[in-house]
Amino acid sequence: MDSAPVASRPLDTRLVDAYLRRLGAEEPAWPTVDVLRELHLRHLRAVPFENLSVHLGEEIELEPARLVEKIVDAGRGGFCYELNGAFGALLAAVGFDVTLLAARVYGEQGRLGIPYDHLALRVRTVDAGDWLADVGFGAHSHYPLRWDDRAEQEDPGGAFRIVEAGPDAAGVKGGTGRAARRSEAADLDVVRNGSREYRLEARPRALRDFRAGAWWHRTAPESHFTKSLVCSRVTLDGGRVTLSGRRLKVTALDGTSEERDLATDEEVLAVYRERFGIELGEVPTVKPRGVA
Repeated sequence: MDSAPVASRPLDTRLVDAYLRRLGAEEPAWPTVDVLRELHLRHLRAVPFENLSVHLGEEIELEPARLVEKIVDAGRGGFCYELNGAFGALLAAVGFDVTLLAARVYGEQGRLGIPYDHLALRVRTVDAGDWLADVGFGAHSHYPLRWDDRAEQEDPGGAFRIVEAGPDAAGVKGGTGRAARRSEAADLDVVRNGSREYRLEARPRALRDFRAGAWWHRTAPESHFTKSLVCSRVTLDGGRVTLSGRRLKVTALDGTSEERDLATDEEVLAVYRERFGIELGEVPTVKPRGVA
């Protein structure tokens, strides 16, 4: 596996230690699959998937140290580029071999999104080969998925498969076929409960490659991140808690859920603080289109 750089400069000791404390984890002795699984689940529980910066007018800097500082110093989360960018930097800092991968997310009617639509991680362990790690896709697998396994992989988040991708809507096969398999360049589809979630390019990327995708998602009227507010994380019992604007939804592991609308700004700020550990001075709101 040819690795792309995950950081323009290594994380310093303070950031690594603070990041591990945020996750409630200790620095591992060896980069094993058990360590990867533990860190992956702890990240999903501790660091929320959220797009608040888009609506608070905050800059999003795709530089590893800045991403980690947002998590450990500001007590925040982020969306895929931020979460997987930071997590990849942490994994590299504690000894894992990490490759950044670009993906396009499946949308309505099976259409694929923009290039660099999503960032995921290919992680090599010392004892169990390569794994797909993704702590930045919202509702997804709780544990990393075995990279080379094409059978169904059971996970608390659902039944997953990683399969070779077919042609896209334009008829492009995305590098599949015998030559692509030899170079490990074939595109792969990640499938959850029978539905295709995103298409991975197996070619290594650098974090700076995702700047255009991040800019589009935080500025384009067509982006679902500019049209809605979300803050979500996995709960200790394996369920999920999500705040979408003023609607709080708590989902149990068995899929049952309870929802309620929060009436006041004080309630909203309290949920951000108590459910997600996020201290805000104001309630973020989705601005009407055309309002800067």
